[in-house]
This record gives sequence, C-alpha cells and structure tokens, in this order.
Amino acid sequence: MYDTIEELIQKVKKTEHGFLNILKEAENFKNNHSVKDCLIISKKLFSAEVYQARSLATFILGFIAYDSKEALNFLKTRVSEDNDWRVQEILAKSFDRYCSNIGYKNALPTIKEWLSDKNPNVKRAVTEGLRIWTGRNYFKDNPGVAIKLLSRLKDDDSKYLRKSVGNALRDISKKHKELIKSEIETWNTLNKRIGQTYKLASKFINKK
Repeated sequence: MYDTIEELIQKVKKTEHGFLNILKEAENFKNNHSVKDCLIISKKLFSAEVYQARSLATFILGFIAYDSKEALNFLKTRVSEDNDWRVQEILAKSFDRYCSNIGYKNALPTIKEWLSDKNPNVKRAVTEGLRIWTGRNYFKDNPGVAIKLLSRLKDDDSKYLRKSVGNALRDISKKHKELIKSEIETWNTLNKRIGQTYKLASKFINKK
C-alpha cells in the first residue's frame, strides 16, 4: 500500500497548473479499487504535504461519497479544514459529484446541512460546487428553491462565502431575472454585508 501511495504522489506531484491530470488519476484509481480501499488510500494521501496528493484524495473521496458516509464526512470535517485554496476548489467539485450521483433532489437534506455548517469552506463547497445551480437537475425545474437556499447566506460573516453566494445568484439571474429581482428587492441593503452580496447578485438586473 505504501508503494502505491508513493507512486500516486509522484504521478500527481508533477501537475502544477490545473487539475485534469489529478482528476484522471482519481477516476482511474476509483475504477480499479473497492470503496474500502479508496477510503483507506485517500486518508493516507490526505496526510501528505504536497497539495496535489491532498487534491487527489479529495477527488477520490468525491467519487465514493455516494457509497460511503465516512467519505462524505471526511470531506466535510477534514478536507474543509485544508488551507490550500486549490484543495477547496476540488472540495466544491467533489460535493457536486456526490449530489449528481445521489440526485440533487435526494441530496437536499445534505445540501441544507452543509449550508448550515459553521465552517465557511463547508458552505462554499455547496454554493460554489453547484454553480450554475439552475443548470443542475431538480434546480433547473425549481429555481426558486436554489434562490432561497443561497439567499439565506446573504448576510454571512464570511466575505469569501458572500462573494460565492452573490455570484451564484448573478448566474441564475441570466435565465431567471424576475425571480432574482423579486428576492433581492426584499433585502436590507443598508446592511453592509447584505449590500455587498446584493451588488454581485444584481449585476445583470441593474445593467442598462
């Protein structure tokens, strides 16, 4: 197992830009190993110093989260604590993969749970991972649900998260201008944090 881990690290360590090679290695590993082995290897990879190895672990965990509650919990509790922004981007992609695998409607309880977490990285994995929200099944037919879920975070303490929320709502406004307009017109923009989210969300609505 140790040789396998070292082999994997060496393969992905060469990747300095982008993540497609890491994603390919993760998919290949997942297709040739059991869920149990994927979980064991991912945890070991995640303890590596190089971010590429932790990125690989995150991708693998995303592939198996549908079949493993432990993998999903590891993403939420451990991967979300990683300080590398690239790992956080992959966490978002991995959460979206989980939702896609289980079905976005079926994933709603988990989506709501993650959006209620105290860690902004956990919440952002949802807000960023599901973009464009209304391009996803279920939300495509239920844009109002997506808008309500996102809007709850308009006043979040984290500017980093509010930016993601505002941009996600802006994306939705391209096809659902009136729904977004109706929502943000109810916001108290005198609140500085809400005002920042509003500025992003209303970009295309207020555009002349």
